[in-house]
Amino acid sequence: MAKKKDRKSGMISTNQSVADNKKARFDYELHDRFEAGIMLTGTEVKSLRLGQCSIKESYVGPKNGELWLFNANIPEYQQAGHNSQHEPKRTRKLLLNKREINRLMGSVAKEGMSIVATNLYFDKHGRAKLSIALAKGKKTHDKRETEKKRDWDKQKQRLLKMQ
Repeated sequence: MAKKKDRKSGMISTNQSVADNKKARFDYELHDRFEAGIMLTGTEVKSLRLGQCSIKESYVGPKNGELWLFNANIPEYQQAGHNSQHEPKRTRKLLLNKREINRLMGSVAKEGMSIVATNLYFDKHGRAKLSIALAKGKKTHDKRETEKKRDWDKQKQRLLKMQ
């Protein structure tokens, strides 16, 4: 019988993940990873602390020489008043060093790679951080190979457990 998953109760404070993009690992071959801060408003932080966020359809792109997070969905904070609400899918600026921005932009321009958001979490100081990665898209046969390998690993674990 399957175990029940632990539900998130209360507010998320430090060293906890808010949103994970598992589809990115399946669709892309991830290379270099970076940790970026995000410019958020107060109600956005409150929504994140409640564990409400989706980065599955989001992507990172350039705008005015900086990197921005597009299409990430952070729902409105229900306890706040109507005037202080934020737009759920607004673009959010990523905070990176100039050297990191240049490296990411160079890889996108030269090697045809993409920048993918992989994880949104609170670090040990309680700040919202976004883990991004340079990624190269997988072909269909590569995805099938990944699936076969994952299934085989599961079967091996089952066989070892039975002995």
